[in-house]
Amino acid sequence: MAARPQIGNQPGTPGLKDAGDARGLEALVARAARAGKGLPPVDRWNPPFCGEIDMEIRADGTWFYLGTPIGRMPLVQLFSTVLRKDADGRTYLVTPVERVGIRVVDAPFVAVEMHVRGAGDDQVITFRTNVGDVVEAGPDHPLRFVDEDATGGLKPYVLVRGRLEALVARSVMYELVGIGEEIEVGGKPMFAVRSGGDVYPIMPADTLRRLSR
Repeated sequence: MAARPQIGNQPGTPGLKDAGDARGLEALVARAARAGKGLPPVDRWNPPFCGEIDMEIRADGTWFYLGTPIGRMPLVQLFSTVLRKDADGRTYLVTPVERVGIRVVDAPFVAVEMHVRGAGDDQVITFRTNVGDVVEAGPDHPLRFVDEDATGGLKPYVLVRGRLEALVARSVMYELVGIGEEIEVGGKPMFAVRSGGDVYPIMPADTLRRLSR
C-alpha cells in the first residue's frame, strides 16, 4: 500500500511557511495533492493554522509570492487546488497537516470565458476560469451581481467550489449582460439572466431603463 502523502510538521521536514521560493512551495504542495484525477479533498482536512505566508492573489487574478509574480501557470494551477475559503472569510492554502493564510484582493479566480447553450428555461451558461476550472452556472454554481459603489459599475461572480468564487472578467461581463432579459422575480420586473433552471437578477428593470436613456 502506498504511503499517505505527508508534508510539513514532520521531523526534519519544512512546512509551507518555511519555503524560500515558489519552487520550494510547489514541492510541498505537490506532495499534499491527491494522486490521480480530481481535486484534493481540502474541505475534509482539518489541520492546525500555522500562520500567514507572503502570497497574494490580485484583483486581476495574478498570483504573487514574496512580492514576485508567479509566472508559471502550472504552478498557479497547482496552488489553486489546495485553496479553501473558511467561514471566517479568510482564504488559506490547506494540506493534510497545516493551514496557512494568504491575501486575496477580490476573488481568488477570474472567469475569462463563457459559453451559452439552449434558451429560456433550458439555457446553460458555462464559464472557464483563469486556472482551468469549468463550471455551469446553476444551483451548484450560482451567480451573484454586486454594485461597485466606487465606479458605479457591476461585478458578477460565479461560485466555483466551496466558498471560492470567480470574478467575471469585464469583457465576459458584457457578454453575460448581453443575454439578459426582463423576468418577473418575486412579483417585480427584473433584468436577469437564466442558467441551469435558475434566474439570477442583475438589477430592477426600471433601473436599467433609466440607465439606458
